[in-house]
Amino acid sequence: MTFQISAISIYNEDGRIRTVPFKTGKLNIITGDSRRGKSALLNIVDYCLASKDYVIKGAALRNFVQVFAVTLVKDQQQLFVARPAPAGKAATATTMCVVSQALGAPPPQRAELNFSTPLDIAKDVLSEFADIDRTVRIPAVRSATPIPPSVRHALFFCLQKQNEVANPDLLFHSQGEEFLPATIRAMIPYFLGAVDPEQALLENRLRLLRQELAQLEAAVAAARSLSPASGQALALVTEAVEAGLLQPPREGMTAERALEHLRLAIAESAPTQMPDAGDDPVSALVEQRRGLRERHGRARARIANLKRAAQENNEFLDQAAEQHARLATLNLFAPANTADQEPRCPVCDSHQPQLSQIAEVINRDLGRLDADMTVIGSDTPEINALIAAEEDTLQEIHSALGRNQEQLDTLTAGQRAAQGQADASRRAVLVQGRISLFLETAGRHVQGPQVVDRREEIRAKIAELEEAIGAGARDDRLNSFVSRINTKIKDKAVALDLEHKESPIRLDPRGLTVVADTARGPVRLADMGGGENWLGYHVATLLSMHEWFSEQRSPVPRFLILDQPSQVYFPEDAPDSTALAGPDRTALLNLYKTIQSTLEALEGDFQVIVMEHADLDDEPFRSSVEVRWRRSNGRALVPQDWITEDIADD
Repeated sequence: MTFQISAISIYNEDGRIRTVPFKTGKLNIITGDSRRGKSALLNIVDYCLASKDYVIKGAALRNFVQVFAVTLVKDQQQLFVARPAPAGKAATATTMCVVSQALGAPPPQRAELNFSTPLDIAKDVLSEFADIDRTVRIPAVRSATPIPPSVRHALFFCLQKQNEVANPDLLFHSQGEEFLPATIRAMIPYFLGAVDPEQALLENRLRLLRQELAQLEAAVAAARSLSPASGQALALVTEAVEAGLLQPPREGMTAERALEHLRLAIAESAPTQMPDAGDDPVSALVEQRRGLRERHGRARARIANLKRAAQENNEFLDQAAEQHARLATLNLFAPANTADQEPRCPVCDSHQPQLSQIAEVINRDLGRLDADMTVIGSDTPEINALIAAEEDTLQEIHSALGRNQEQLDTLTAGQRAAQGQADASRRAVLVQGRISLFLETAGRHVQGPQVVDRREEIRAKIAELEEAIGAGARDDRLNSFVSRINTKIKDKAVALDLEHKESPIRLDPRGLTVVADTARGPVRLADMGGGENWLGYHVATLLSMHEWFSEQRSPVPRFLILDQPSQVYFPEDAPDSTALAGPDRTALLNLYKTIQSTLEALEGDFQVIVMEHADLDDEPFRSSVEVRWRRSNGRALVPQDWITEDIADD
């Protein structure tokens, strides 16, 4: 069970308190003229629920209010949350007052408020009061580590500011802020219930293991670059052979073997072998380098082709999933249960003989899509494995090229040093000196920390976790839940007589919008015409999501605050509600009837607070008005006797 709002309070400098009460489980309307403080109610809720910014606007509130507070209730519990205005030139207040109260207790007196709870702690307390599981971790775009969901994330679905409630480009609260669309996308599965907490822990463990593997790969690569089996060691072995200090090695030159050979070379007092008169070692290295470069180019081309194939697979799966969601949106065209059962229209229940054929076509298309998605989806892990293998090969070629260059540099330098030395003994002494210097340096490298290669162990754990999690399980749940919500949205679109109400309507969690799948193609909210449709689909979507939140006992707070939904019908500067008449008045009343219908269906588990300029003498509007803030009655959020200085009329 999560919370609703029972009151919003403000305190002035003298400690006087102004409280606006709200009924839980009901529609609460605050109507009034412009600049009377209606919109500030949403900002106060936002500020007191641990906003990182000071979001309070208006001179009356900023100059004459010292403390803002909300009273939250759930079951028989009550939580009073207060936050002071920023002191001095501070950007915001970083401490809050969070107090548990007896249910129905009034706001404490100003002297009783103790602002000692840091903002982050207050956010945790509020999240726990909303029953948000803080052990869950959700991958976040701007964070190196997954983040726990909080009450701040739940507010995406609870608030609609005046510039959001009928905005064709912004469906959710704060969607217009930088980086937040990605956060909303990440949080939707959790709040819809598609994220299993145990699976989330496994996914977090998998993510950490992948990070550990990447770090180990880098450490191993670095260790390899410091290894004594470098190109320099191999070049010195070649020089020792050329100087007659060693016989040509017969086996592959490992790091340890190279060091053994070099130690043998410096132990000789004079050349004991006949210098090798075979191929020039520099020419052999140049030829080897040419071969490595050709392998490098082929490996890069293979990786590019594989990545292109993986991208095409992902794009196909995205489009196929979208098409699948459209076909399965209503799930109304199931085949008849018995042979003699007459096909009937799922909407009007009339006899429709042709529906059998339609259902057959839709189900056949769904089956084909399922098969394609299974085949393509099963290919993707294999392609990713091939990419990983090719990248390993590419890394090995990089290392080989580095060693080759080192060999060339060392060998060329040795040959320059030996130029002019006709005596074999003197050349051998020069080579031994170079080898001694290298072994001294290599000895320091060997003393460094050793890297324990646990890559195979980690890869095995990753494979085990990937199998345990199962590919696409969360996406399947999310698609299923969204499909159920889509049915609710469509019902409300019909009730509100919105454009495209006859077409399948769907919430797009990735695009963060609503889409109508018409016969001419998908129509996104931004492409629909008219403020009435934008407002209607905002309200229909959020009401439908809150119905789902309630049914699933999601930890999203059970309230929705709408700031001036009538703006698309009712000009803000209109003198009174008589300016609204005819179809616009009917449409606005229809909107409130739809809200009221949702509230009644949820039987007290949901609360709607609306700040309105309109004031209609019709139900359910009339009986839901809690207060009227008009210039004619002198009432506003900030009482007139608190304002002790002249300010602009805000």
